[in-house]
Amino acid sequence: MGSYALDLIAKEEARQKKTIELIASENFVSENVMKAVGSCLTNKYAEGYPPMRPTGRCGRYYGGCEVVDDIENYCCGVWKRAFRTDYHVNVQPHSGTNANMAAYASILEPGDTILTMDLDSGGHLSHGSPANFSGKLYHVEHYGLDEKGYIDYDALEEKAKAIRPRLIVAGASAYSRIIDFERIAKIAESIYAFFMVDMAHIAGLIVAGEHPSPFGLADIITTTTHKTLRGPRGGLIFCKPGWAKKIDSAVFPGTQGGPLMHVIAGKAVAGEEACQKEFRDYIHDVVHNSKSMAKEFKRLGYDIVTGGTDNHMFLVDLTKMNMSGKLAQETLDEHGITVNKNMIPNDPRSPMWTSGIRIGTAAMTTLGYRALDFMNVADDIDEILTQKMVQRS
Repeated sequence: MGSYALDLIAKEEARQKKTIELIASENFVSENVMKAVGSCLTNKYAEGYPPMRPTGRCGRYYGGCEVVDDIENYCCGVWKRAFRTDYHVNVQPHSGTNANMAAYASILEPGDTILTMDLDSGGHLSHGSPANFSGKLYHVEHYGLDEKGYIDYDALEEKAKAIRPRLIVAGASAYSRIIDFERIAKIAESIYAFFMVDMAHIAGLIVAGEHPSPFGLADIITTTTHKTLRGPRGGLIFCKPGWAKKIDSAVFPGTQGGPLMHVIAGKAVAGEEACQKEFRDYIHDVVHNSKSMAKEFKRLGYDIVTGGTDNHMFLVDLTKMNMSGKLAQETLDEHGITVNKNMIPNDPRSPMWTSGIRIGTAAMTTLGYRALDFMNVADDIDEILTQKMVQRS
């Protein structure tokens, strides 16, 4: 008997193989990660934690967990090695947003004040959007960018001292420059606030030394394991050892039930890969390719938010073309190039339309694209969008 669901999976596989993937939050996992996520571990329930966790918990709530205990303990160890840290790590979060939810719950009470990057400036939904749990449970204030599109650290400090939040969050989903974790950590320390970093987009860069590390500065650090870490879809939480018990309790039983052991195995394989020199070389290429592609767009006459990039992504401002990000995204989709519409700073359009697109180089670098390939894709994008505007005029 055939399976329509499997037919659809095959259809998506074919789409991925013929598409130029430029979404900054996507990547392609290795064959070994794929094997782990598709393994027999999907059959195993394992509520709780392996024995001898720093939390002092006594183990799992189910029998038969001897092997998955070893897998989870190994996964924790390999990610501590990848980031060269002695922080406690919890590898059970199902996603980056789940990781953020548990992180907040471990140190905050409902109604507490959080200071985060504004969504219009590149922040994330789980950093206080009114449509998200974070904006519903907590009182959220935002910091933003200066006139050049960089984080305005002076304004951040001024606002932090005025509102005295219990938590300051650093991290973004659409910000192309280095984040000064040390500066923000000092601001948090000066007002006795907790400091949390969501490094989901730049985690791979931090492993490879292409971005300053928040370890040793932040009280809590969250991340996804896909994006630049090139692992399965999921999350991690790191914290200073003193917060281990609260973090673990906030994940289970606080915000999740049984962990996805097949995904944790995939995270362990990705962690092994992240410890290799080949991964550091790959990330170096990702950043170089991103800078090269952004420069080519500038040469073609496009405005790039902040004028360039320090990481794996950049934002193209389409205002001069009088084209919405939505139209650009849909037009490029028709030509097998996948990007996502994205707000730009002070965007006059709504989030459903936007005035920009976000472009990332992590996925296609995995498939072997070099700087010249990305520059050629920028030329193709320019030709496609220009032709679209001619057709509309």
